[in-house]
This record gives sequence, C-alpha cells and structure tokens, in this order.
Amino acid sequence: MSTNTLATVLHVDLDAFFVSMELLRQPELYGKPVAVGWSGNRGVISTCTYEARAFGVHSAMPSSQAKRLCPGLIFLEPDFGYYQAASDKFHAILRDFTPVVEPAGADEAYMDVRGSERIHGSPREIAASLRSRIRQEIGITASVGVSVNKLVSKVASDAGKPDGLVVVESGEEAAFLAPRPIRELPGVGPKTSESLARLGVHTIGDLAHMPLGALEARFGRHGAGLRRRALGEFDDPVHSGHGAARSISRETTFDTDEANAARMHAIIWGQAERVAADLARQGRAGRTVTLKLRFPPFETLTRSATPGHGLERSEEIAVAAIALFERAWNANGRRPVRLVGVSVTNLQARGRQLALGEQPGRDELDQGIRELRGRFGEGIIVRGAELPARDSLP
Repeated sequence: MSTNTLATVLHVDLDAFFVSMELLRQPELYGKPVAVGWSGNRGVISTCTYEARAFGVHSAMPSSQAKRLCPGLIFLEPDFGYYQAASDKFHAILRDFTPVVEPAGADEAYMDVRGSERIHGSPREIAASLRSRIRQEIGITASVGVSVNKLVSKVASDAGKPDGLVVVESGEEAAFLAPRPIRELPGVGPKTSESLARLGVHTIGDLAHMPLGALEARFGRHGAGLRRRALGEFDDPVHSGHGAARSISRETTFDTDEANAARMHAIIWGQAERVAADLARQGRAGRTVTLKLRFPPFETLTRSATPGHGLERSEEIAVAAIALFERAWNANGRRPVRLVGVSVTNLQARGRQLALGEQPGRDELDQGIRELRGRFGEGIIVRGAELPARDSLP
C-alpha cells in the first residue's frame, strides 16, 4: 500500500499538446479534424484533435490509415522547438506550487502537494489553480487527476479528458477504478488484456475480484501486482526531478528509400541543428553522438562515438554523425536508406570553452537559426537539400 493516506498526488496532463499548440497559431482550424504528423506514405500521427479521434484516429497510427478513417484530416508538420518552449513553461508553473514534481514527458507530470496547502490551498484548489494558470499563460487546457498515489491519479486525469478535474478521495480508489475498462489500468497492455479477457476479466473491478491463486497461476508474480493495482494500491512515491530526458534525438523517415549521399548529409546537418537547439534550451551538452540507420524493410542499426568532451554546437554534432553515417553506409554497400536519425546521450551541464584560435561565429549562427525557428516555426529556414523531404522533416 502507498504510505500516503491523503489525496495529495496530482497527475497533470496537457490535452492533445502538440495539436493544441498548433491551434493557437491557426485558430481557424478549431473544431476540425487536425493531426500533427507527416502525411507521407510512411508518416505517423503524433497527436490529433478530439474531432479526429471521433473517426478512430489516434497517436502512433500510420498516416495512411488515418487518412482512410478520416478523409478530411488536416495534417500539420511538427514544430518541436515551439512545443519545447511551452513544455518548459508548463513545468515551471508546476514547480511554483511544490518542489516535488516528477516529469513524465513534455506534456505531463506527477506532483505531491503535501505541505503546500497553507500557501496554495487544498489539493483540489491547487489543481484548479494549475489549470487556470496553464490556460492563461500557455493558452491550452490541461486535465488533472488527484488521489493518494500516482497510479490512481493517472487514471483519474485520463477520465477527466479533455479539460477536466477528477478527485478520488482516500479510501475511494477501488470503487473509482472498478467500472473502468481493463485497458485503462496502467501496466495492462494489449497482450495482458487479451489474456485477462480469456479469464472473463473486462473491467478493473473484474480483476480486483479475481482469486489471487488464479492470477498467479496465469501470470506468476505479476498476477499479485496486477490485483494490487486493480485495488488502487501503488507504493511508488513522486520522485522530485525524475523523468528528465536522458537523450535528445531527431529522426527522418523517407517517403521513398533514399540513396543520395549529399541529401542524407544535409538531412543529418538539419537534425544536428535541431538537436543542438534543444540542448541549448535545456542548458545541457551531450558526450555521445549516435547515428541510427534503417534499411528496408526494417533492418535497423546504430553507431555511436564519444569524443571525450561535451558536445553543444550543431557543427560538431553533425561532423561526428556524418562520419558515423559514412562508415556505416559503406559497410552496408551504400544501400538505399529508409530512415536516418541523430541523437546525443550522456547529457551534462553546459560548460564549453573556446578552443585556441576558435572564433565564436558558428555559435552566433546557431543562435540566429534558433531564434528564427523559435519566432516563425521550424520551416522558416531549411537546408536546400532537405526541401524534397519537407513532408518528413523532424
């Protein structure tokens, strides 16, 4: 059981984050089926409006399938720099209410507001204040779940979507969860759900009432854990500061397999610029560069290099990534490529000094590109060789 006996744990989730941010820039699209993603043959939906979801469209769905389900679906290219600025603001708002914030992604986080009541009010009042500030300062809506632990709060925020607040008071966890479909229980994926359905389990309440012996016979030790979750028991506290990104990456999937070296070099340069911009926004550097290549149909390989110093600038990331690309591509017969990606890992605080004789011109160029994209969007400045791939830019 959770050691927390008060409903002070919040799960805060921005509603349809990427597409909500795009609608701020294009309000004429409100009320229409809109998706953020790439519309090409190999594109994937990142997120979509609730109008699109009414047609069965959802995140991670192939764009081709989404277009069949919703012929009028409007596609918008992602602008990750724009979203990151809003994400930073979102997490800053949360930390104004408590230092115990555990990020769970760009658009969601857990909070424990014990000890904040004298300043900010009850957990319900804090949740309402959060939602109000997010709407006023970012311009989009958020759903919040409040309960004694992270698991129930997550289910509660999902139940409140969009733009809702659901509070589950202490002692009400099992009753709240019982009528909900089994797939809404965190930790129950498609395969587990299918196995449970064969046992006659279709709701979380069904699972809570299953004999423990039957669950352990089917799922082993995992069976007891499933039953505890179904009862609303969860003992992992909110971890302050956990969930920070361990890597920063960009990928491009080509609509048709690509074999032009110059174009792939340009794509890698563009990815390196975007990775460097993300690093700068977070005040971080990376020690390792990783190149990802995918050959058709789904043969994927990665190659990494660790130069021995923190990487911050787009030029040094691109040079390292292109060298990895050339070695890997040559070793694989320079075959056409389906996907190429660049990432940096082993993140650390920034602290680079200019090398002897180095001029800061490249840093200024990187900053200028970041500012342009921040003001006008990712597509405002693009390398010429990237243009044929605009539908699949990261």
